Amino acid sequence: MPASRWLRKYYFSSVSAFVLALSLWGFSDNLIWNVGQASNHDPKFIIHGLFCLAWVLMLFVQASLVRAGNVRLHRTLGIVGLIAALGVTLSTIHIFVVVWKGWDAMAFYLKANRLLLPSYSLLVLLGYLNRKRPDWHKRFVYIATLFMLEPVLSRAFDPLEPLLTSLSESQIDFYWWIFFVLVWSSLFLSLFAYDWFVERRIHPVTAGGFAWFCAIWAVVLLV
Repeated sequence: MPASRWLRKYYFSSVSAFVLALSLWGFSDNLIWNVGQASNHDPKFIIHGLFCLAWVLMLFVQASLVRAGNVRLHRTLGIVGLIAALGVTLSTIHIFVVVWKGWDAMAFYLKANRLLLPSYSLLVLLGYLNRKRPDWHKRFVYIATLFMLEPVLSRAFDPLEPLLTSLSESQIDFYWWIFFVLVWSSLFLSLFAYDWFVERRIHPVTAGGFAWFCAIWAVVLLV
């Protein structure tokens, strides 16, 4: 099977499976080996976590349905994805309000989340409004998911820290930063590669979404 044909059929289901696996890995302590932690008994975090899990599950299921050619069920389940996205948005806003201690007290990546969340919500809405244009729809939904990945990426590094006990705290922070940037940027760059190999051009949603993402980080880091 030519690479372009393979990518057309399997790319979105493959990257959605990776995002789901990364999410489960990052929050494996909540789900498996440290279920007694305080956040597992806090309703706001439980509800938020369930909505986020529902979203990444729906991303994988919906991409898999399209790959299998079951577009009718994909469209029927679209409302479930919208409900999950609404839940992600509202539960995240609630957490932002409850834990608010002032802009200057927040780490840079937490500041970025305050801008990435409304961007996620808007991109999901644009995906819904463009549901009859599959090439636009799937990119809006995928890029929206990438905008909500900071907590997943931050947590996905945590299980690796026991392997780095011989390093200083600053060295561990450096490797976290490398992991954080490398994985996040690779997920975007894979979409650029998909566009180029499949369509021989960069789709405007891909280019615009990445530019928007970079602009948010520029504002957070430079302003």
